[in-house]
Amino acid sequence: MPGRVLVVDDVLPNVKRLEAKLSSEYFDVLSARDGPEALRVIEEQPPDLILLDVMMPGMNGFEVCRRIRANPATMHLPVVMVTALSDPSDRVNGLEAGADDFLTKPVDDVALFARVRSLLRLKMIMDEWLLREQTSRQLAMIEAPATLDAIEFRGARVLLVEDKVIDVANSRESLQADGHVIERSATIEDGLAAATSGQHDLIVCSFNLAGGVDVLRMVSQLRALEKTRQIPILIIGEQSQTDRLAKALDLGVNDYVVKPFDRNELIARVRTQIRRGRFQSLLRQSYEASIALALIDPLTGLYNRRYLLTYLQGLMSGIENRGKPLCLLLVDVDHFKHVNDTHGHGVGDTVLRGLADSMRGNLRNEDMIARIGGEEFVVVMPDRNLAVAKRVGERLLAKVAASPVRISDDLSISITVSIGIAMRDQTQDTIEAFLARADTALYKAKSRGRNQAVLEPEG
Repeated sequence: MPGRVLVVDDVLPNVKRLEAKLSSEYFDVLSARDGPEALRVIEEQPPDLILLDVMMPGMNGFEVCRRIRANPATMHLPVVMVTALSDPSDRVNGLEAGADDFLTKPVDDVALFARVRSLLRLKMIMDEWLLREQTSRQLAMIEAPATLDAIEFRGARVLLVEDKVIDVANSRESLQADGHVIERSATIEDGLAAATSGQHDLIVCSFNLAGGVDVLRMVSQLRALEKTRQIPILIIGEQSQTDRLAKALDLGVNDYVVKPFDRNELIARVRTQIRRGRFQSLLRQSYEASIALALIDPLTGLYNRRYLLTYLQGLMSGIENRGKPLCLLLVDVDHFKHVNDTHGHGVGDTVLRGLADSMRGNLRNEDMIARIGGEEFVVVMPDRNLAVAKRVGERLLAKVAASPVRISDDLSISITVSIGIAMRDQTQDTIEAFLARADTALYKAKSRGRNQAVLEPEG
């Protein structure tokens, strides 16, 4: 999972050590030696994640974090404080300043990289929803959402999966401080049933349930289910379980706290997860409610040309996407006029819906698909280069050709598609030029016999 990480520390050896570790895992690394420099770097070269020291001259890490959170353009950047401070009150101060985590030096590499991967994955999801909301707002469809700090964290519905009476009591005492409604399950089975049948803002789960049950299996199942995929999960574990807690982050857990934990630290971490979960839910609900009004193609349920153009404008002009590749696939059904002339436009519509379903099933959630007219579709692939786009295009070709569209019990129609592929030229491309280059590649695919994917420029 590539990403751009900013390391902020006034001690050069600390910076170099983290740079070496991150570079070995293929992250792009930026650095800053104090708070003001960090804020300048964030403005000029927005990172995907910030590793921030606390004790720095002039402006300490707490103040830097507060300024990041106060700026609407940077408030969603993940921040991990990495410091020698180890007092529980310091961790609480960091979390209350807006940090996503507070790691004490010397930092365990397994825990550090698991946290980095987890936060980058969550940032990708948040970025996608923010871009979709921005696109809808630019089309004057919805109002701007509240800022993250304005989201209410009180009165949440929390599912507590814990079987030890004393731990249930301690967790309840902390969670109820903000007026949360607690639903308790004592087993994995009961927890899964409660999570899938209710509407929860947060799941808090012990890592040490009786009987040696595998909590990670429950986490995996929760992330696989549509209804529970977006619910934040916080794990309560032991200091000796670093490797398993890191694995939990990789599987989709949002945060963890280790015993013996400070009550205020648990409260701060719970507030962060509830706010983030509710904010993302607000973005999703506002977007989904408005998008169907004017930006969805009624035949296929895909986005239409109007949305595509605004979406591309956001991707190509936003500074957060500077330096990242962006590819576009232009997909056209081969000999579609013959389908309409032979079987009628009703059958042609069914074929287009079948193709739309096939593309949905063979692309990432981050890839955006639009129908821009007739039998022509566009796939926008953020953060993917030409080599990856070519492999995706060839996979789509094979899938479409091998999957006839079922019209009725006695009629199925086989189709093929031709695909033109282009990657954004960040120094020259306008949206029109970008689409035109993909169209040139599509024309070449058609002229060479169809049912193939061609790059523009070739090679």
